[in-house]
Amino acid sequence: MEVPVLPILLAVFAHPDDESLLAGGVLAQQHAAGVRTAVVTATWAPDSRRAPELADALAVLGAGTPRMLGYNDARNPEAAPGQPRLVDAPLDEAVGRVVTHIRAFRPDIVVTHDAVGQMTGHPDHVRTHQITLLAVEAVGLAHLHPEAGPPWQPTAMYAATHPESGVGPLRSLLEGVGKKVLTVPDSYVTTSVDVTPWADVKWAAILAHRGEVARERPLPGILARLPEADRTQIIQAEHFTRLSPGPTKGDSAQLTS
Repeated sequence: MEVPVLPILLAVFAHPDDESLLAGGVLAQQHAAGVRTAVVTATWAPDSRRAPELADALAVLGAGTPRMLGYNDARNPEAAPGQPRLVDAPLDEAVGRVVTHIRAFRPDIVVTHDAVGQMTGHPDHVRTHQITLLAVEAVGLAHLHPEAGPPWQPTAMYAATHPESGVGPLRSLLEGVGKKVLTVPDSYVTTSVDVTPWADVKWAAILAHRGEVARERPLPGILARLPEADRTQIIQAEHFTRLSPGPTKGDSAQLTS
């Protein structure tokens, strides 16, 4: 019997804990199925206080060791003292760093933030989305970032997102600590994954981000104060929009001469 080839998955997110909150269920699901997975984190330095927490979360999810770009957080200068903020970094430099990781890991699927900045509109989320879009476009072209290794073209790119109908109690919880809530139309979502079987693993990964769990405003802390049933309801589904990288032939909506 022929053994199916499972798609390799690379997630690119802005901060430690984004991977667990936004795609922890899918990462756990894919690992359980034998898929090779990894996570690139755009902000916080490898020697920062959140790096060990990220390492623990990735170990829970089976997603390897941290791959941290080391940029500073837009709102927290202790993330990477002396380094530029991600939002201020030269665009081509940041894209090149992500290209390096994609070419080294050679994933079939890349997952990142959505265009609105993941519900709260954090500028690091928005910038990571933009950088990853450009990196997935560049990674298959040998003349772009040749120093990053031989070209490689992922098959699919997905943006983790929050549809209006799927926000539920998260809206009042986030607004209750002074955060805005940005959603997308339900029609924008192409894939919704029921991760209930992996909710316990996802929650263990979220808990690994101990510093955020102990605080009042970050989402891990908000979730930790909820009854288990309410928390499970929130984390048991993950939503994505498929974005198609690379040239596609046969599309009915094409320019014609």
